[in-house]
Order: sequence, then C-alpha cells, then structure tokens
Amino acid sequence: MTTAQHTAPVPSEVLHADGRTVHKGLALLIIAMSQLMVVLDATIVNVAIPDIGKALKVANTGDLQWIVTGYTLTFGGFLLLGGKLGDRIGRRKVFITGASLFAFASLLGGLSSNLGLLITARGVQGIGGALMSPSALALLTVVFAEGKERNRALGIFSAITAGGAAIGLILGGVLTEYASWRWVLFVNVPIAAVAIFGALSFVPESKDERAKGFDVPGAVLVTGGLMTLVYALVKGNAYGWASGKTIGLLVLAVALLFAFGTVQVRAKNPLVPFRLFVNRSVLGADLGSLLVGAGIFAIFFFLILWMQLVNQYSPVKSGLLFLPMTVLIGVSAGIGAQLLGKIGPRPLLLAGPSLAGFGLLQLGLRLEVHSSYLGVILPALACVAFGMGMTFVALTSSAVAGVPHEDAGIASALLNAGQQVGGALGLAVLTAVSVARTNALGGLGIANGRPDYTNAVHGWDAGFLVGSGLLFAAAAVMFAMVRVSKEDAAAALKEAVPA
Repeated sequence: MTTAQHTAPVPSEVLHADGRTVHKGLALLIIAMSQLMVVLDATIVNVAIPDIGKALKVANTGDLQWIVTGYTLTFGGFLLLGGKLGDRIGRRKVFITGASLFAFASLLGGLSSNLGLLITARGVQGIGGALMSPSALALLTVVFAEGKERNRALGIFSAITAGGAAIGLILGGVLTEYASWRWVLFVNVPIAAVAIFGALSFVPESKDERAKGFDVPGAVLVTGGLMTLVYALVKGNAYGWASGKTIGLLVLAVALLFAFGTVQVRAKNPLVPFRLFVNRSVLGADLGSLLVGAGIFAIFFFLILWMQLVNQYSPVKSGLLFLPMTVLIGVSAGIGAQLLGKIGPRPLLLAGPSLAGFGLLQLGLRLEVHSSYLGVILPALACVAFGMGMTFVALTSSAVAGVPHEDAGIASALLNAGQQVGGALGLAVLTAVSVARTNALGGLGIANGRPDYTNAVHGWDAGFLVGSGLLFAAAAVMFAMVRVSKEDAAAALKEAVPA
C-alpha cells in the first residue's frame, strides 16, 4: 500500500500533468470528502437496519447482519489490493474507479427490493471503498510536502476518519426517520459525483514507479473464503451444524483459505507478505486486532435492535444515544497517546481490551427488555469506549514498530484489514450464538398481540458474553506476544499516522 514512506519529498508547488498548479486546499477537500463517505458507510446503515428489515420483510433478524458484513468483508478483503493497484496504475485513476463503483453500488442498494440485492450492493460498495481509501491517503502525501503542511493535512484527514462514525450514526438516524432508509445509501451518490469531478479537476495523478505487481487471485480467494465461512456460520442454525450443507460450506471455506495461503507463499508480489509475521510483536498486534474487531463490532448491531425493535426508539434517538461512546473513544485515544511514551504499549494492550470486555460482560449479564439506558447501557458503553480508545493507539504503534521503514504502510494496512475481517467474522459468530440461544429458549413469542422479544434479548446477552470473551482473549494474546519499548512505540505511532 502507498504511504508517505514510498513517496519522495515533493516541492511546495505541485503541478498537474498539463502544467497547471494544484490547488492544495481544494485537493484536500476532495480527498477528505471521499474519506468521510467511506467511513460514514461503516455506521450510517446500522441505524437503518430495523427499518430495512421491516421494509424488505426479513423474517430472521440474524440475516440482517449481512448488511454490515457484506461491506466490511469486501472492504477488508480488497483493501491491500486497492493500495497496490493505485501504486501500479495510478492513484487518481484507481480513486475515481472506486468512487464510481461506490456511487453505482449505493444507487443499486437504495433501489433494492429484496435483501439479497441489498447485500450484493453493500459488497460492491466495500470494493469501491477499498479502492478509494488507500488511494486517497496516498494522494494526500503527494500533494502536501513532508513536514508541517503534510502533518496539518493528515490531522484533518485523521479527524474526519475519527468523527465519521459519529456523523454516520446521526445522519443515518435523521435520513431514516425523516426520509427513508433508502437515503442512507442514496446520499452517497451526489457526494461520490462531486469527489469524481473534483479529483479530475483538482487532484494530480501519481504512481509509484517501483511498484511491481498486484495479487488479484489472492484478494478474490481470501474474500471468497471468508464470505463462505460467514455464510456457513450464519446458516448453521437453520441448516443444522451437522448437516451436509453446513459441513460442505465449511470445507469449501477452508479450501479457499488454504488456496489463498498457498498463493501467498508462491506469489512474486503477494497480497499479504508473510515475512512481516516473523516479527512477534507485529503478529501479536494483528491477531489482537482480529480478535478486537470480532468482539466489538456486534455492539452496534445488537443494541440498535434492542433500541428500535424492543423499545421503539426512533432512529434519530438511537443514533444520538451512541454519541457518548464515540466522544469517549476520542478522549481515551488522546490519553492513550500520552501514556504510550511513558509506560509503553503492553499495559495499554492489557487494560484496554479488558476494560472493553468488562463493558460487554455487563451488557451480557444485565441487559433486559426494559433496562435503563443510564443505569445499564451508558456505563457499559463508557467502559467499551475507554478501553477501545487506548487499544487503538497501542495497536497502531505495535503493528509498525520494528518493521522496516518501507513496510510501514503495508503493516498498517494489515492491521486495518484484520480489524474489518475480524469484525465481519465476529458478527457472524455472535449472531449465530444469539440465534441459537433465542431458539433454545423458544424463539420469539407473542404477548398482548405484539412480538415478545424477551428470548431475543437473552440471545443477544449470550452474544455479548462471547464478545466479552473474545476481548479478554485479545488482551491475553497481545500482552503475551507484543514486546515493544515505550520509545519505539512513541516513534512508531508517528510513523503509523501517515501510513
């Protein structure tokens, strides 16, 4: 993936191929707008999920998780390929291709008349985002010279990335409540159009002349294997875990993932350079990222269902109730960055996931149909938020510490992709657990002519408990494997930001 480390220092004045001077402010606006769109789509759809289920007549709420999983799996699976394509054939070209794909998929998703078509559109959106995101960041490092001006641009870029989740929750609620769930997808079309025409006018083309190739088969195999695995986990309760269908799907998933590993070992330019995993700390950080993503992604999915289906909260209210969590993550990340240079990453990697795991544990033990938001939900969200803020900072530094300078970008991208893939797998596992628990208790009931969600809530409790276990496991793995000094961690954090 392209990073500042792959890009030679640029002069203060950057020129287009036709000799025009690049307007840096407008270029930054276009790049930042595109990043906001990609980040928004990780959360904007969450608030609309209950309305989507009603509109498309989805009988099994467990199937709704594909709306999230379809996006995160393809985004994570093609993220590394997106960066390499930009390096090789041109970052602006790949950026525009990704934005066009994103716009088309958003329009298709908004027009969907059934869940299958919507999930397909979300998967294509993820591919578009995977092409856009690394190219956008690489273009930023081309436009802005290394030093103060690039740091300022990266600060704006990072702030948009951090705030995009919160904006997505609010915007998703507003659009769903006052327009339609379809507008959480339609809204991307005009934004993408502005990004495309803006890139053509204000963003210069660039590529890495040293880039050697890209591994399309690897990206297809890993994404196909993971999607097959997720499908097997989602349908396991319906098909039966010992049924021929389930076993066949699991065997196919293993075969595809094994083929991916074989391709990576033999490929001249592999998607995932396994040589990085010789570094114990990098391996520990990436495994931890996978487990953290697996444990944490379900919190939005389950709680949105609890808020809207069980307690009839409006989409806007649901989005606003998550805001304290996003604010506290930012506060905790700032504290973690300060502590990193004083105590090193290991204490943070132990305390952060453990605190978040404790938050999920509280939800698993205390969440009932009519639980108090202030008494149960908010304290749990605060624990999760403080834990995640510290974890993200320590993970980011640990993933690139000790990695050769030229590999910092790919190491940082692996961390991001691992979290996305872990989130998709974790949501599938936790949904399977919750559905199995709900069915064991008798499934959804009827009380006073209305659905009784008591058993469903107890099923979600089981999902939270398993998620808590995944976070505690992440803490144990990272504390045991990561060996990075506080000095190296502080230096690596600065390197990881532009990566």
